[in-house]
Amino acid sequence: MATNMRANTKFIADIRGARVRELEEKRINKEMANIRKRFKDGNLDGYQKKKYVAKVIFTYILGYKVDVGHMEAVNLISSSKYSEKQIGYLAVTLLMHENSDFLRLVVNSIRKDLNDNSEISNCLALHAIANVGGTEMAEALAEDVHRLLISPTSQTFVRKKAALTLLRLYRKHPDVIPAAEWALRIVAIMDDLDLGVVICVTSLVMALAQDHLDAYAVCYQKAVDRLRRLVIEHEYSAEYAYYKVPSPWLQVKLLRLLQFYPPTEDPALRSVILEVLQTIMNNCAEPSRNVQQNNAQHAVLFEAINLAIHLDNNSPLVNTAAVLLARFISSKETNVRYLGLDTMAHLAARADNLKAIKKHQGTIILSLRDKDISVRRRALDLLYSMCDTGNSELIVGELLRYLKVADYGLREEMVLKIAILTERYANTYKWYVDTILELLSAAGDHVGEEVWYRVVQIVTNTEDLQAYAAKVVLEYLKSPSSHESLVKVGGYILGEYGHLIANEPGYSPLEQFQFLHSKSQFCVAPTRALLLSTYIKWVNVFPEIKPQLLNVFERYRHVLDVDLQQRACEYYALASRLDDDELLQNVCEEIPPFPARESALLGRMKSKHGDKDATLDRAMSKKLTRPQTLIEVNGNGAASGDATQDITTSLMGLDLSSSPTQMQPTPSLFDLTAQSSSALAEKGIPRLTAGANVDRWFEKLLYTSEGVLYEDVQIQIGVKSRYHGHLGQLAIYMGNKMSAPLTSFTTTVHVEEPGSLSATFEKITPSTIAPRTQTQQLLQIECKKPFKKPPVLVVSFLAGAHQTLALRLPIVVTKFIEHVKLGQADFFERWRLIGGPPREAQSIFPIELDAAGHIDLMKQRQVVSGFSLNILEGVDPNPSNIVAAGILHMSADGKVGCLLRLEPNRDVKRCRITVRSTSEDVASEIQRLIQKPLSADSQA
Repeated sequence: MATNMRANTKFIADIRGARVRELEEKRINKEMANIRKRFKDGNLDGYQKKKYVAKVIFTYILGYKVDVGHMEAVNLISSSKYSEKQIGYLAVTLLMHENSDFLRLVVNSIRKDLNDNSEISNCLALHAIANVGGTEMAEALAEDVHRLLISPTSQTFVRKKAALTLLRLYRKHPDVIPAAEWALRIVAIMDDLDLGVVICVTSLVMALAQDHLDAYAVCYQKAVDRLRRLVIEHEYSAEYAYYKVPSPWLQVKLLRLLQFYPPTEDPALRSVILEVLQTIMNNCAEPSRNVQQNNAQHAVLFEAINLAIHLDNNSPLVNTAAVLLARFISSKETNVRYLGLDTMAHLAARADNLKAIKKHQGTIILSLRDKDISVRRRALDLLYSMCDTGNSELIVGELLRYLKVADYGLREEMVLKIAILTERYANTYKWYVDTILELLSAAGDHVGEEVWYRVVQIVTNTEDLQAYAAKVVLEYLKSPSSHESLVKVGGYILGEYGHLIANEPGYSPLEQFQFLHSKSQFCVAPTRALLLSTYIKWVNVFPEIKPQLLNVFERYRHVLDVDLQQRACEYYALASRLDDDELLQNVCEEIPPFPARESALLGRMKSKHGDKDATLDRAMSKKLTRPQTLIEVNGNGAASGDATQDITTSLMGLDLSSSPTQMQPTPSLFDLTAQSSSALAEKGIPRLTAGANVDRWFEKLLYTSEGVLYEDVQIQIGVKSRYHGHLGQLAIYMGNKMSAPLTSFTTTVHVEEPGSLSATFEKITPSTIAPRTQTQQLLQIECKKPFKKPPVLVVSFLAGAHQTLALRLPIVVTKFIEHVKLGQADFFERWRLIGGPPREAQSIFPIELDAAGHIDLMKQRQVVSGFSLNILEGVDPNPSNIVAAGILHMSADGKVGCLLRLEPNRDVKRCRITVRSTSEDVASEIQRLIQKPLSADSQA
């Protein structure tokens, strides 16, 4: 064996010792010929295959093409020896691409290694899948990789590699991974005790959540809880503290993950996030002397500031962030200055009040002259974002001064931003014209066509500006050299409005012609064509210089350029007509105003930068109003209301005057019979937990205040509720019945009609429930409008395997009804005034008699009173009938009165229920709720 190893060593030594490439190639060709012969003869043991494949790999790494050893590498993967298997996997990942036919031969071997109890084999297989996994391999092995990730018996480093392998597969072949269906199981691993696993899984969740926001919505709560444990409670091992900063990489990923979702409305989550952000900012208040610690703290801090801006750009945290950023933009370190300017630009693009940023305007302007171009770019972005009507003249002036010495790579972007700022924040039209013409004069070739097009549009549409613009542009044309863009603007404006200044000294028609025409010889053909159009307009308004203009047309009739020649011929013919000919006057009429349109400059900026934060249109995104902007945005809106007087306004005792918004029928997210599991998973909603007992427990809790909601061998969930007016509180008790802890415990509430009902937890659920213990969660509820679908409680946890329960909470519209007392006369008066359909809901349903053959009046009274209606005694002359009344309280739609009559008939075993209310939706919903527990059909 030692001799054979020396053979490999000698081969490598020979290659390294070759003095010229020809000798190296000769040695390699000789070795490759020997390897081909050995492979062709066969009868090689595993060690010999490994030795020769290793030589093939070394040759490939040197840059030579190899066409041998592929099949032997495939065979080595199946070996039981680690050293042979390792060389086999190395050869497969290096010598084969994802579409190679040989890869089909190794899929079964890789699957076998994934299912092996050896962690080494698992890792080798995962490496191969991540490096060369094509579509076929991903389809065949994705399930096995997912199984390794979620298996409780997998080692920590195997789970980390499995998460990163799934991430690699998803990035290459996203359609192969059933991301939504795996969501809850993958997110549960974010509660793992090992932070290394959590970092890898968080990277995977970030990629999956970007494309499946609803399915991975539960990760929001997990991220907040993990940040709280890291930053506030310091739950981490010493090995994950990087220069005293707890796992900065994980913190950055979690903070960025939270920015994928809109700001949470859950007060418990929001308070924890704000506490975490405040702690991070406090930790960075004083810089450390250690550079590495500073870098880690700054990385976390900048992401925390971005999250604070995302949550609420007017919060005190953002003001604190602005103070910290001011320190960073003055830092001696280039990277810190860059990040400070970049984050401050992000803040300026979204903030309503720029006062805190404007304090450091001088420092930001100085950053334009930083020695690093990337810092200069960020300073430009920040000045663009923080500009408004108050500081526009100062900022634009500084940008124009810097433009003359700016890098050529930066000038085009600067010109575009100066033009946009000048147009958007101009306090006077004269300042706008002066600034844009100075820009055209200073920027030279860096001015795009869009800039001078926009100048022409604004001057044409602003009558008060036309004479001034003509004067200023002519002054620029009097200079010895003028850029072609300025000549174009001058040609257009003087051709249209030169007659407005022709009687003033220094602006005579002849002087206009001389200064403009003197620049034509330095212009390209399209510009000279524009000037010819200017001259034909002057023929119409300046007859005193007609001979000079005709002379120009005559000379251009003989040029080689076809367009110029044709224009000159046509214009010469027009100019040669009689003076009283109206054709020339009609052709040369003044151009009408341009129709209102979005500035082409903004379109150019969007195409240049996409959705980059620093170039966000802050004023448009915040819908700020500014005095005298040059972009006119007109809009109108109308609001209509129903002024119909409801007949029930005359009722007394019950507040029946409100006319709540009628509920529109919408397809239910919880119509589980119509939706597949994958469709529900994509929305982040698991299928409702089914079972006879589950339905029975839920229906009983609809008219009782406490009881069991769910129970099995692992967990018991009970509820206890209380309501007052439109508010309610539901205490949810979750008990662990097992001798092992329930880990990765998560509770979320899905409300299908958030505009009608809100339900939020008071605090974050603990991630672990110890054996034989119980935890309590308080759910705060508010009824805003009538609703039909109860919220769904989703409970997920790990107990060996991952378990998910989706249970309807006993929260229905009747829970917000309060008792009201009415006499017989008052009741029937209101009954008559409300009237029949559509404010009446009525049905007849079968009932069961008790053992003695009588109507079960006790049960009926118990159900009616359980649904919060007050039973009125002595109102109905028939003692078997039940009459009840109540008031439904809602925060948005106010109060709604409800009246009920229940009329059982013993002989036919049927009962008629009638509910009247000022809201037809409320009437039908109460009728449906009360009928169900009383009906014989439901009891059967």
